[in-house]
Amino acid sequence: IARRWRPQQFSELVGQDHVVKTLGNAIGMERIAHAYLFVGPRGTGKTTSARLFAKSLNWEEGPSLEVPPESEIGQAIMEGRCLDVIEIDGASNNSVDQVRELRDECQYAPAQCRFKIYVIDEVHMLSQAAFNALLKTLEEPPPHVKFVFATTESQKVLPTIVSRCQRFEFRSIPVDLIKAKLSEICEKESITVDPEALEAISRMAMGGMRDAQSILDQMISFCGKELSQKDVLEVYGLVSREEIKNLGSCLLDGDYGKTLAITDSFATVGVDFYRALLDLADFFRDRLVNELNNESSHSYPEQVVRILDGVAELVDALDSGSSVRKDVRVRISPSAP
Repeated sequence: IARRWRPQQFSELVGQDHVVKTLGNAIGMERIAHAYLFVGPRGTGKTTSARLFAKSLNWEEGPSLEVPPESEIGQAIMEGRCLDVIEIDGASNNSVDQVRELRDECQYAPAQCRFKIYVIDEVHMLSQAAFNALLKTLEEPPPHVKFVFATTESQKVLPTIVSRCQRFEFRSIPVDLIKAKLSEICEKESITVDPEALEAISRMAMGGMRDAQSILDQMISFCGKELSQKDVLEVYGLVSREEIKNLGSCLLDGDYGKTLAITDSFATVGVDFYRALLDLADFFRDRLVNELNNESSHSYPEQVVRILDGVAELVDALDSGSSVRKDVRVRISPSAP
């Protein structure tokens, strides 16, 4: 699904309107930079946007933000068979010799397109020597060459590289946008799915459209043409919103006996505690916002803040804890066995 439903136009890109608008204005005003840096979490459209931008620049009658589907060059770029759009994996092509080869190839004119475009994915994986070999070319490239870098870890990219690029921040995609896109996919694929199941998949993707589509693909393989929330929770060890709400209410009421019983039941059915804690943090964060916005409320936001701090500490502890269940019990009730 992730490959079949990859955006073919900028209008199909979900959750990155600010990027689409800026690139569209750059093309319309003929203010195209020589190097771009796409930064953001995985699965948010960085590499896809690089391909779409290359297609927009090299369309036979372009440059234009929207390219007709019948464009031969556009099809070749999206399918990865265009000679003048070179995609390089920074993780496996990170030596200084490979970057020097790239630098030498830049001097040659494009074979069939308007621009020769280098798309380097995971650019932060390049070695220090490779970055240095790229600096001069990146600062003054030939007029027919454009660079597009993509990375999930911008802090590892040399500042001297960043300063030579226009930087675009790709944001995590909101749950409602992911849910709407998955609903559209299911409708086109003739899949019957509960809205609650789509909600669970969208939350689990944590802002990544590709992750959400991969999860949906796996669920279709598991369930066939009908997906329910129960199936999603069972396969991925998730907790329903109702159970999270029940657990949150017990913590607010100070009912530690029931809280421990609920966490024990989670352990019995094999719930992913880490994911459950993230969902619990979301519950209390929404609760805090509602209480702060409700002036007539007689509740105590400070209590929610303390619980949020405790959940955050527990999430950090679980990264290195040897016994997840024991860690949860001890932090909920210091007197618990």
